[in-house]
Parts: sequence; C-alpha cells; structure tokens
Amino acid sequence: MTAPSAPGPQGPPRTPEQALAELQAGNRRFVTGTRIHPNQDAEHRAALAAAQAPFAVVFGCSDSRLAAEIIFDRGLGDLFVVRTAGHTMGAEVLGSIEYAVTVLNTPLVVVLGHSSCGAVQAAREAVAHPAEPVGHLGWIVSAIVPSVELAAARQADDVDQIVDLHIQRTVQQLPQRSAVLATAVRAGSCAVVGMSYQLEAGQVRILPG
Repeated sequence: MTAPSAPGPQGPPRTPEQALAELQAGNRRFVTGTRIHPNQDAEHRAALAAAQAPFAVVFGCSDSRLAAEIIFDRGLGDLFVVRTAGHTMGAEVLGSIEYAVTVLNTPLVVVLGHSSCGAVQAAREAVAHPAEPVGHLGWIVSAIVPSVELAAARQADDVDQIVDLHIQRTVQQLPQRSAVLATAVRAGSCAVVGMSYQLEAGQVRILPG
C-alpha cells in the first residue's frame, strides 16, 4: 500500500494522537493564513493512484462551508471524508467509516459539526412547532431531535450549545452502533473525537468526550 506523505520527517501519522495533532496543526495554518497545501502536487496524485492510506476519517456535516481538506490544510489521500446533513448516520455512514478503519487502517475518526448548523436549527424548530418536514428531510430532523431534547433537559437552548451536544452524542453513538469501530477503539488502534468548527473564525474546537 502506498502511503501519503505529511509535512516533516516523521511521515504520515500512525496513531490517534499523531493524527489529531496533524489536524490541529493544519487548522492553525488555515486560521493564520499560513497554509502549505500539502499533497496536492502531480507526483503525489500519481503515487496515490494504486492505493490510499488516509490518516483520519472526517464524518462531518454537508454544509458547503465545511470542506475538510481546506479547513485542515490537507491534500489528496490524507482524509477519508463522509458527510451528511447534521452528521446524521445510517448504514451507509457506518459502513464507510468501518471501511476506513478496518481496510485502510485509519487511526482517527472525527465527528465534525459547526456553528449555526441549519440541520440543528431545523430540528429545534420542529420541536418548538411540531410539523412534518417535507420529503426525506424528516428523517434527518428526527435523527437530531433527541439531541435537541437532551439540550432542553440541560436548559441549553442556544443553537451552538445544541450543536456541541449533538456532536458529543454522535461521538458516543458511533462505537455503540458499530461493533467494528468499538473493537478498534478498545484496542487503541483508533479513537473517536468530536470537533466544532466556528464559521466566522475558521477555528476548530475539540469537545470533551
């Protein structure tokens, strides 16, 4: 398997701790305007044609302002990205994450939410004024409603507070719903971390587990 290179002499991250540090470093470069755009050259593209070895899964919201490779200053082959509105999960999401963890040996899974999330706002509105959303949007809203209700029980009504709780709840649910991921986490070969992206500042916050 051909592994992508990362900045510095150490090569690509191999542990959850190294992978997390690399994402944090990339986000700092993005925020400060010192991006290095790694692994975006023609030679690296050609080297990746036969195989990939991403160092992190980013399971994030589909919001157009949440492009993982940009906000973490990464390139081709670095991140295995799975995105749905409100980072809601079904079998397709779980299977995709399991593929990255078990087949590609990816050491880190990040649940990436963001401030002012429209999916969370829709779920909060649905709780406040019950109405059935049109089409399949109802499935997304219903998946987020438990996070809205949990926030209400904790007297948290601000959208961004609900976003943080929804991210944390997703982090907890992933190994609960995926025995494969739970096994990798117990073995220490993979970790699951929650992050919240601030749209205005461009900064990512790591949330407590």
